[in-house]
Amino acid sequence: MTDKTTTLKTDSSRASAKTAAAGRQKSHEARPAESGFSYHRDFFEDLVDTALNHAKKLGATDAAAEASEGCGLSVSVRKGELENVERNRDKSLGITVYIGKKRGNAATSDFSTAAIEQTVRAAYDIARFTADDDTSGLPDDRDISCDHPALDLFHPWAITSAEAAQLALQCEAAAMGTSRLITNSEGAGVSAQQSHFFSAHSKGFRGGYASSRHSISVAPIAGKGNQMQRDAWYSSMRDASELARPEAVGRYAAERALARLKSRKIPTTQCPVLFESPLAAGLLGGFVQAVSGGALYRKSTFLLDSLGKQVFPKHIDIAEDPHLRKGKGSAPFDEEGVKTHARQVVDGGRVEGYFLSTYSARKLGMRTTGNAGGSHNLVMTSRRTRPSDDLDAMLRKLGRGLFVTELMGQGVNYVTGDYSRGASGFWVENGRIAFPVEEITIAGNLKTMLMGIEAVGADAYNYGAKTVGSILVNRMKVAGS
Repeated sequence: MTDKTTTLKTDSSRASAKTAAAGRQKSHEARPAESGFSYHRDFFEDLVDTALNHAKKLGATDAAAEASEGCGLSVSVRKGELENVERNRDKSLGITVYIGKKRGNAATSDFSTAAIEQTVRAAYDIARFTADDDTSGLPDDRDISCDHPALDLFHPWAITSAEAAQLALQCEAAAMGTSRLITNSEGAGVSAQQSHFFSAHSKGFRGGYASSRHSISVAPIAGKGNQMQRDAWYSSMRDASELARPEAVGRYAAERALARLKSRKIPTTQCPVLFESPLAAGLLGGFVQAVSGGALYRKSTFLLDSLGKQVFPKHIDIAEDPHLRKGKGSAPFDEEGVKTHARQVVDGGRVEGYFLSTYSARKLGMRTTGNAGGSHNLVMTSRRTRPSDDLDAMLRKLGRGLFVTELMGQGVNYVTGDYSRGASGFWVENGRIAFPVEEITIAGNLKTMLMGIEAVGADAYNYGAKTVGSILVNRMKVAGS
């Protein structure tokens, strides 16, 4: 096994030897943690406090700062040979300064005292020349998180590059060995990533935590010449011990590629469309974007003023729970230090809550929902779903129509809701897959599509911070040959 290329990423800016030597006077900075981090939390707390104190000294009325570090290993293989080994290590200190209702921010990757003071000064100078904004400022006291529940988000993976390469090779070999019709590979990869941060602001918030995310993936190719078909699969978890076995990932990816062989075009038609569960998470994501604060106060969404209104059928519910242990979207507080909490976002098809930061909430005359930085562990369900509603059952509900397993392009207009994307998948007759299809476009309007959801499968799939089963939409336009 030959290591073709080895890349080592370092910090974007390098401190001078003098600065580095000065930094090493603090033992907790120089001593690597058992977790693999170069910096300890107490050092980050000192950095943040230094930044906040300097902002106050300059005359800032309020300030917020965050110190963070991320590191990891990524290994890729292709056709049985090691292709890339990449280690990354990044660090940053960000500072936001308020002078009354004026705001400025700056960041640095140099942790020396001089660099921190220069960065704070830069943020302060930006704020001085910025126009007043009555909605800017730190969160209200009532919203600031005081108790930070432990959510079990950090599981470092002490894996070497050789071990990671072996797992990737096993994954690819399982894919290639599934059938003689698997003729090529775009490669397999293993990634182990972890990060930690500490943030604080002048209203009393202090907090931080470490988190991890690990994955294994593969993309096999089936067939030859003009008949080649590609597909992929992966497994991603915070705890590496919970990843799917590399052989299982490889075989499933190969089976997906094989199923697409002999794909054909279909005539243009209108029909029901079943979105495979990983793609269904994208529909949920479209809803989140449409009811997020930025789109709402800019009036650039097709779901403007939708609070309390029917957006989904009455059988649809969407819940948010930021405090799931090991959840990929879990967080004890949001990016502003606002406490997070479980809530019902959609109840019986009615929108019960938006996704708001402090700034967007003030713009709308509302209260922050603790979603600065995004949503947290959304779960979309249907009151009609039964435990037996697996994919086969959902295909039977579809009856005759299109089962979509891949989407291409970014053809979604969130202002109007217009939806048009390239797709491939399978044509279904009498509730059973008849043949694979390709080179088609599906189109509709998200507002109509959301209201047209007839069923949600029990085949729930977790895609990042969103969990949902396959989704059956009653009718869409399908452009074919």
